[in-house]
Amino acid sequence: MNEAGETDEEFRRLCDFLYRRTGMIFSDSKRYFVQRRIAERMAATGSASFASYFARLRSDVAGETEQFINAFTVNETYFYREDHQFRCLTTDLLNRRLKDKAPGEAIRIWSAPCATGEEPYSIAMWLLENWPQVDEHDVEIIGSDIDTAVLEAARAGRYGRRALMRLSDALVEKYFVQAGPESWHIIEELRQSVRFTPVNLSEPGQTRSHGVFDVIFCRNVLIYFDDASRRVAAENLFENLAPGGYLCLGHTESMSRISPLFEVRRYADAIVYQKPGGGADG
Repeated sequence: MNEAGETDEEFRRLCDFLYRRTGMIFSDSKRYFVQRRIAERMAATGSASFASYFARLRSDVAGETEQFINAFTVNETYFYREDHQFRCLTTDLLNRRLKDKAPGEAIRIWSAPCATGEEPYSIAMWLLENWPQVDEHDVEIIGSDIDTAVLEAARAGRYGRRALMRLSDALVEKYFVQAGPESWHIIEELRQSVRFTPVNLSEPGQTRSHGVFDVIFCRNVLIYFDDASRRVAAENLFENLAPGGYLCLGHTESMSRISPLFEVRRYADAIVYQKPGGGADG
């Protein structure tokens, strides 16, 4: 008997439940990963059998659906991850977007999913360090994730050594306060510069409520979706971009294989995807 005690049919039903709510797909090759998470949630809720746990999940007793989804999200990240895209942001993307902006209009950047906050905080740090015009513009940075637990961690802004491994000592000293032997707390000014919100990229009502953005970072999440879910997420992200806005994916991902909505833009530091309609790229 497997760890969670579910039958093949029950396993398929649970994976379908997760897929319909998140777009994430788990095949039989991920069964051990799924079983471990189910077993953890069964223990946490005192469920004696998979059947009783699944009934609790479907009824959303005590908000179990949220806890269940949180258990399945992958939050592997660190500061300045894939920073070639940040170079592209300050070298090309923002300057091109400014040509389409009215005087005083805010520049909006979205990190979704943002996990425990390293990416949106990295964007804020990178702008302060590498974009001389940063003080001349109203820049709004939002970090969003489906996992409510990691959003709380992001708001708290406490990180271990591994999260800081790509940062120079000078950056750590400038933007963090050491809170323990292996713990650092990001400074208040930087924490105030990023707003964190929950979002499910598969739900257009949730994505569109965030408004439109000039640049969206959606890195290393679509690899967990199947083709249909990727198309839905791509369409939602497309709607969240201003005309001429840019989408940055992870280095192993390609929008060209997902959706024809975007135009491919190749810059010196990165390949990005643009919503048609802006004037800066012709």
